[in-house]
Amino acid sequence: MGQDPNTTFDDENYPAYTMGRAAEMLGITPGFLRSLDEAKLIDPQRSTGGHRRYSRYQLRLAARARELVDQGTALEAACRIIILEDQLQEALRINEQLRGRE
Repeated sequence: MGQDPNTTFDDENYPAYTMGRAAEMLGITPGFLRSLDEAKLIDPQRSTGGHRRYSRYQLRLAARARELVDQGTALEAACRIIILEDQLQEALRINEQLRGRE
């Protein structure tokens, strides 16, 4: 039996999008998505046939990378910026949780 569709729809980490669909949604090329995989920014899951599958979370990272690259940031630097932004958001979230316990 598969996953509960209601849970899947809300799961931002569920790999719901094929490379072609993800590229189309973001207005980028599949090659750009592959370059983000090679740069270790995103690590898409693979279907049983070996095709890349992307989550909404990964698509947000890819869109941010495209934005930075379009502004003239080198791809490697853009990936590092995004990783640091993501780490900061997680630290702020944890800090907020800990403050809620006081």
